[in-house]
Order: sequence, then C-alpha cells, then structure tokens
Amino acid sequence: MSAIAELGDKLAQLTIAQAVELKDYLKEKYNIEPAAGGAVVMTGPAAGAAAAAPAAEPTEFNVILEPGFDTAKKIGIIKVVRELTGLGLAEAKAAVEGAPKAMKEGIDKKTAEDVKKKLEEAGAKVSIKPA
Repeated sequence: MSAIAELGDKLAQLTIAQAVELKDYLKEKYNIEPAAGGAVVMTGPAAGAAAAAPAAEPTEFNVILEPGFDTAKKIGIIKVVRELTGLGLAEAKAAVEGAPKAMKEGIDKKTAEDVKKKLEEAGAKVSIKPA
C-alpha cells in the first residue's frame, strides 16, 4: 500500500474532534487553511456519535461584510478586502457593493476578530457569525 493510500485511510478514520484539531494544527504550524466552503463528510458510527453529542461552543466563524458603510470610505474598504481575500480589483469591488457578503469563512475566533478589526478600521460594517 502506498504512503498516500495509508495517509488517506488514516484521515478517513478521524473523529470530528480530531479533524478540528488537525485543521487547527495545520493552520498554526503551516498557515494552511481548508478552502472556503470545503467540508469533511463523516460516515458510519463516528457521524452518529457526533450527532448525539451535545452542541459545543462554535470553533469556526464567518466574517460578514454588512451593507450601510460610508460610501466615502469605499475605496479603502475595497483595498482591505483585496488584501484579506486575494481577490482582484473588480471582484473585491463587487463583493463590497454586494454586501452582505462573507469575507472569510470557517476561521477561528481570533482570526475572525482580527479580520473584523481591519475591515472596521477601513470604515466597513462587519459581523461575525458561527460557521
């Protein structure tokens, strides 16, 4: 069996808690984050056990750019959106004009607070919601 197949088998056997721990480790150690909208689907007994567990405090958050910002500050907000998301000028402008819009998804609370602070300093209205 190849090393990749072995690694894949080990990843598939992770519990939800272990998957979150792995995600946090990769983010802290290597600055690797899962793609926005990506999800791990658990099947079998692990999924049933996770569903029966009591609701835990959220560990992932979405940063939402809200409408109603000062239009005089729009250019500064677009610059910060480009910096945070890596979007091109046209895409960042469309995101700002299309608010409410998620700027970052599935990130930890501290990172969400940092993103919110940067956007608010540029003049944006921002909210943080559990992912």
